Amino acid sequence: MQLILASNNAKKLKELQSLLGPLGLTLVNQGALGIPEAPEPHITFVENALTKARHAAQLGQGAAIADDSGLCVRALGGLPGVRSARYAQDAGRHPEGVPRELADAANNALLMETMLGQHDRHAHFTCVLVAVRHALDPEPLIAEGHWAGELLDTPRGHEGFGYDPLLWLPDHGCSAADMTATQKNAISHRALACRRMRELLAVHWGLHT
Repeated sequence: MQLILASNNAKKLKELQSLLGPLGLTLVNQGALGIPEAPEPHITFVENALTKARHAAQLGQGAAIADDSGLCVRALGGLPGVRSARYAQDAGRHPEGVPRELADAANNALLMETMLGQHDRHAHFTCVLVAVRHALDPEPLIAEGHWAGELLDTPRGHEGFGYDPLLWLPDHGCSAADMTATQKNAISHRALACRRMRELLAVHWGLHT
């Protein structure tokens, strides 16, 4: 079964394909189907994910799944949250449309600056996945996962993407960016959300490994 991924992030596609592939699903980025990105005007992960999933399903005329995820920092009242990918852009650090690697670096730099002198370093990644059979599906499947750690003063590691180099995982003695894809896919926020989504897909869509 083909599932449209409401994203153009190649790394996210690879990660989700690895996590959901055992169900017999083949994910395709919406950009490959000529589907533009949906607006994300909402202040919660679930609202944005649902909007993106319905948008992709409508224009792609098929089942779709959307991920809305971000880093929530306790000392910042949950920010950058849903604006995680645009954190530095919102602050005027770079224009819209820069390559993702540059945006990631700017986001990390801004967060490190913002957290200077802050003693409460607790932060967690949140991932909300929403799957719909079609754009008007009255029963969207919603799965959520969290991955907690502590913010580092300087980036560490070269794997992953986004804020991975800044999240230290005390139980593992490494940053999220120190982990291989296999290690990360076993315990990350997206892995936990996918685990729950697989259960929902099995019950409600009849998909099984």
